[in-house]
Amino acid sequence: MTRRVLAGAALAGILMAAPAAAQQRPLVTEDPEVVGAGLILLEGGLDYGRDVLYPASGLQGNLLRLPMLGLSFGISSIAELQIDGGIYDHLAITHRGVGPAPLASQLDVTGDSTSDVDDIVIATKIRLVTETPSRPAFALRFATKLPNASNESGLGLDTTDFHAQALIGKTVQSIRFVGNFGLGILGDPTQGANQNDVLDYGFSVARAVREGIEVVGEVNGRVSTRGGTPPAGTESRSIVRIGGRITRGTVRIDAGALFGITSRDPSIGFTVGATWVFKGFTVP
Repeated sequence: MTRRVLAGAALAGILMAAPAAAQQRPLVTEDPEVVGAGLILLEGGLDYGRDVLYPASGLQGNLLRLPMLGLSFGISSIAELQIDGGIYDHLAITHRGVGPAPLASQLDVTGDSTSDVDDIVIATKIRLVTETPSRPAFALRFATKLPNASNESGLGLDTTDFHAQALIGKTVQSIRFVGNFGLGILGDPTQGANQNDVLDYGFSVARAVREGIEVVGEVNGRVSTRGGTPPAGTESRSIVRIGGRITRGTVRIDAGALFGITSRDPSIGFTVGATWVFKGFTVP
């Protein structure tokens, strides 16, 4: 409970201080372009997925996450600071004891549902090369996931993860292509001294169909490099997202459908949200 209150208070404080967002909702593949010096990007929304599996706790069910919040601060013309997370994750449990479930004994869940805060991710993105007519833009992104969700709720792993990714993006006529590739170091929730290295990937396409209206799609996930069975909670994952977004001035509304590729991802789901960009401060 203390962990939930502190995480919720931190996210509420961020939201009250300024608005921002993770730049390409409803997609999660990161664009190499940054928000811009002195600008703040605020996003909010909700995600819903059916048949989501938590291998470490053995819980499976329908997951609602709201509000999902994101802040991006343009700390220079080539760099931004990102903070992403959620205040409330609620799992309507349909199955228990799925798989080995090594953390099932630590569960403090007696009913047919469980809830917790979402893990917070803090990241820095640095654009190295600006896009030109003859070359794509390149950037690097470094992200750390903090262990805010608890394993007692069945929704967390109590581990800290680190990700380093290369980002590439190019616009060809009315189509924006973005690719991500990198390495993730995921903590083993069953043995604190161990880890699992994964390959992160993402590829997205955004097509402008008319002024202010886009259709978008992506495949994004990770591949475990561990030989044999990876530690619970660090397995390969992959989700396909298809949706659209409408931009009016500094505000964008988005919606999308989710389709899981692995047995641990949602069989189907959806996401809806909004993004607002505004001038927040002056960069010296």
